[in-house]
Amino acid sequence: MQLEFGVIGLGRMGGGLAYQALNKGMRVVGRDVAPASEELKGLGIVESSSLADLVAKLEPPRVIFLYIHAGPPIDDMLEELSKLVSPGDVLVDGGNSYWGDSIRRQKRLHDKGIHLVDLGTSGGIGGARNGACFMAGGLEMAVAEIEPILQELCIEGGYVYAGGPGSGHYVKLVHNGIEFGMLQAIGEGIDLLEKFDSPLPVADVISCWRNGSVIRSWLVDLMHEAYLEKDGLESVPAYIEDTGEVNWLVGDAMRMEVPIPVIAQSVMQLFASRDNKKDWAKAIAMMRHGFGGHPYGPNASIEHERVTSRVGDIYRPSADEC
Repeated sequence: MQLEFGVIGLGRMGGGLAYQALNKGMRVVGRDVAPASEELKGLGIVESSSLADLVAKLEPPRVIFLYIHAGPPIDDMLEELSKLVSPGDVLVDGGNSYWGDSIRRQKRLHDKGIHLVDLGTSGGIGGARNGACFMAGGLEMAVAEIEPILQELCIEGGYVYAGGPGSGHYVKLVHNGIEFGMLQAIGEGIDLLEKFDSPLPVADVISCWRNGSVIRSWLVDLMHEAYLEKDGLESVPAYIEDTGEVNWLVGDAMRMEVPIPVIAQSVMQLFASRDNKKDWAKAIAMMRHGFGGHPYGPNASIEHERVTSRVGDIYRPSADEC
């Protein structure tokens, strides 16, 4: 039987996953504020004229992925879809929503017989198109409905069922915190290379580190690629933009009394980049641009998302959830 799903949001991640799915023979029904790209049209994506049209073009039990901005847009979209889909359908939030928000949303939809899966998605733009890393949270029966799709779209070994509602987005949040710490360490290392008493062949050093060293990694690969492309750090703005998710993790860690000094300090250093021109900040901006297409310098849309993307307060489980 042909696998099929709907996807709302055909940008870098949603569009990339649609591209991969279509290449693998799946049927994809898409919806975005803008028309689908010519590339997706050429691969046979089924475009929908409205949410109702998207729902009508899918066979129940439906699977609909959301790759839109976190925060109120997710609540609004889930509210609209809940009036159109049927009990047993599965809605999948593949963005970087706060895990406490995902728990609240799951409960609200579950009362209507609709399933919500919180799906942490990693691997950047290339991963979406060639094999992503998925961290799924939700009721086991709901996740089981979408597992065949996830197994087709993930890189080998790049899928985990993390547990109940909220766990997929929580695991992705921890992942993002680790990412921040790694970016900070690499950025500081580049700063040290740049500040040595005599000039070093920095690009050659990074290239060397890519081959057999303890710190070899995709991030070091991206650093090397960007360093060559930009011919060093000089032309790169030191301002690092972000959507604020790791700030939530620092708050969660304080509530849970779990010490995360490296991750917390990496957030502080990110803030510092917005007032000072630092080479480590330029290096991090280059790597973030490489894996996620994140902008160089300030971006009003991302700043807005940072402020609005978590709807509720920090999630505190009730006594019966502990």
